[in-house]
Amino acid sequence: MTKDPAAPVNAGERIAKVLSRAGIASRREAERMIELGQVAVNGKVIDSPALNVSTADRIMVDGKLVGQPDAVRLWLYYKPDGLVTSNSDEKGRETMFDYLPEDLPRVMTIGRLDLNSEGLLLLTNDGALKRRLELPSTGWLRKYRVRIKGNPTDPELEPLRQGITVDGERFQPMIVILDRIQGANAWLTVGLREGKNREIRRAMTAIGLTVNRLIRVSYGPFRLGELEPGDVQEVRGKVLKDQLGFDPATDEVPTEVRAKPATTRASRSPRAAQSQDGTTTSFARETAQTLRGPVPTRGPRQRTVMLAPEPELIERVKAKGGKGSGWAKAKPAPAGKGTGSRPNGAKKPKT
Repeated sequence: MTKDPAAPVNAGERIAKVLSRAGIASRREAERMIELGQVAVNGKVIDSPALNVSTADRIMVDGKLVGQPDAVRLWLYYKPDGLVTSNSDEKGRETMFDYLPEDLPRVMTIGRLDLNSEGLLLLTNDGALKRRLELPSTGWLRKYRVRIKGNPTDPELEPLRQGITVDGERFQPMIVILDRIQGANAWLTVGLREGKNREIRRAMTAIGLTVNRLIRVSYGPFRLGELEPGDVQEVRGKVLKDQLGFDPATDEVPTEVRAKPATTRASRSPRAAQSQDGTTTSFARETAQTLRGPVPTRGPRQRTVMLAPEPELIERVKAKGGKGSGWAKAKPAPAGKGTGSRPNGAKKPKT
């Protein structure tokens, strides 16, 4: 499609970005749709994504009119073990998208979890937010509960804390806490900021340890809480505004998205322990305090998502009916709908 030479170069937004924000497809998928001739602007089929459009333009995909972008939304999802984190799989394996609720709009994952890993995945309907939260510069910490075969000593885990190179790839230093020994296995809490492909498993293998269960329990300020495998919980707009620094109902995703630092009793204390390089070990204290409990198990479905790392507030918050700093309590879902529901006829995911 030929652009008007008189039109301002920077007017509007790129067509692929507009389609992504409207929930049609990811930016890359939108570009492929354009190349295949599936997108028309103002009645003319376009064949290149190098086009800016504005709200005045009429955009159609496969003959259907594209409306204005929806407000930015974010969901917490407990990905079960044994499901692929992709829309489709070339090997024909089941994907997490096969089990999402029918009433959920088109969503994209923020980051990934491999086939044999479980736990927290963030889902969003906005491509810009997905890209921002995946950037290493965002600096968000991911925390994992990791069960390994064997009974390692704390010194044996030290190479992971110093940073390790595996098959020529350098992994940044991890925060590793030996939580407890449980028979022939041990439970660790691991924190990292990069999230490279199978990073924890590969790093553990490099020091002679085998991971037999891996659960992501938090991503930045968002926590798995009491979600069970397959559950989906939307994060309220107010929480998004507080944590991400913009109003998802009216604002575009900013260039940089950084979580507010979590304030804990350990980090507020002037006696916070100092490591040899002068940095506080408040994360280690916080993690040890909040994640040493039992691993997630099936039980009564308490639709409460914990966003603040202050376990001492739990009883106080419950007594107030779920109100309190850093807490978001979901409304009861109608029968057969809402969080954790599966499309009619869908098979039960492996857990």
